[in-house]
Amino acid sequence: MIELAIDNAVAEVTLNAPQKMNALDEAAITELGEAYDQAASAGVRAMVLRGEGRGFCAGRDISGVDPATDDVHAYLSEALTPVLRRMAEFPAPTFAAVQGPCLGVGLGLAIATDVVYVAEDAKIGSPFANLGATLDSGGHALFVERLGAHRTLDLIYTAELISGSEAVRSGLFSRALPSEDLLEFTRSTATRVASGATQAFLASKKLVAQLRDERIGLWESLAQENDLQAALCSSADYAEGFKAFQEKRKPTFTGRA
Repeated sequence: MIELAIDNAVAEVTLNAPQKMNALDEAAITELGEAYDQAASAGVRAMVLRGEGRGFCAGRDISGVDPATDDVHAYLSEALTPVLRRMAEFPAPTFAAVQGPCLGVGLGLAIATDVVYVAEDAKIGSPFANLGATLDSGGHALFVERLGAHRTLDLIYTAELISGSEAVRSGLFSRALPSEDLLEFTRSTATRVASGATQAFLASKKLVAQLRDERIGLWESLAQENDLQAALCSSADYAEGFKAFQEKRKPTFTGRA
């Protein structure tokens, strides 16, 4: 159900099981990780993640799960979490196009992506109250950071879902677009970014992760910026960017270190 296509340095990974809203079992999670590894090995300079059909990803595929024998900890800790980390650390800018349901594991996939564009009518939240389970895949951290504790628990307790438009207004994701424009906008943005200064983007990606995960402060962040800028100074793209500015032309970046 996981498809990988590469074109002009842009990889596109598609969750292709629309009959079940792209819900993921353990085998599909493994396939997803392998697709990202293949794209990284190919040296792509941008990644698009999408879901086929009406939904992005409705979460874990529990259609054949018996709660009495289910090892949910193994699924989450041993199968899912390592893949989410590989997605988050992917060596190029990553983009997700989210339409329809984006729940549970699907929400985790979005959290692990650099930039998330959502359809205005996408459905995001925590439906787990109806299952006797709790929000997983990083959802608590995202919701508390962006929505606050009260709104987070409101969504968890009520199992109410918010629209893509509300998610963007609340600061959860980047932009909301009409559903018919979502995929083309995401693809065109990724293609444009793939022709940019990839190493500079990765420097910012690294620093943003530190700010989020290590909670470094202003002055430590500033010092890191200084170090990253100094490291970039010796790159071909840095030289090309300055030369193009001075010659009043558009730069041609290679993305190489």
